[in-house]
Amino acid sequence: MRSFVLPSTFLLTLLLMVGLFFFIRASVKDRTEQLQWLSSQPEEAVLKKVEDHLTNRSYRLSALDKELDQVTFEGTVRPSVVLACFLTALMLTATLCLSLVFSILFPSVGFGFTVITVISPVAGWFYWQKAQRPEQVRLKVESVASSGETDPQTLLTVIAHRDEITAMRPTLKTFGVIAP
Repeated sequence: MRSFVLPSTFLLTLLLMVGLFFFIRASVKDRTEQLQWLSSQPEEAVLKKVEDHLTNRSYRLSALDKELDQVTFEGTVRPSVVLACFLTALMLTATLCLSLVFSILFPSVGFGFTVITVISPVAGWFYWQKAQRPEQVRLKVESVASSGETDPQTLLTVIAHRDEITAMRPTLKTFGVIAP
């Protein structure tokens, strides 16, 4: 029975390392989403409120497309120190586990395999380098007339990173913008 334990443990550890590799890669993946909100406020007021919100979050106006009625803001996404440390700690734990399995498989080397733990800061470094990138928020504000009402409503379409949309929700909620 002992003959199956070590190879299966080694295989599972390698599979976990592959999963960790893809988890670290996914930490810097672009997650752009599109959401629409409906408001009873006029177009100018909605656009001004969103523009103030984005300006407070260090975004700047980068493009204004009159044909599409679309406004584009740009800003730089800062990497998270907590996430960089978390990814480094995960990598450290994974390499320690791998070195432990290697030391059991090859007892003549002993704990010499713990040297591979020096690669664990690479995970945090990779995240830190790739996470800081320019981000765009595209807004489209248009009037829509509903069939039963005389006052036109304003439809706000936002195309942005999902974290930015999440940060925008409280601002729009206090302004009376309702998510569909």
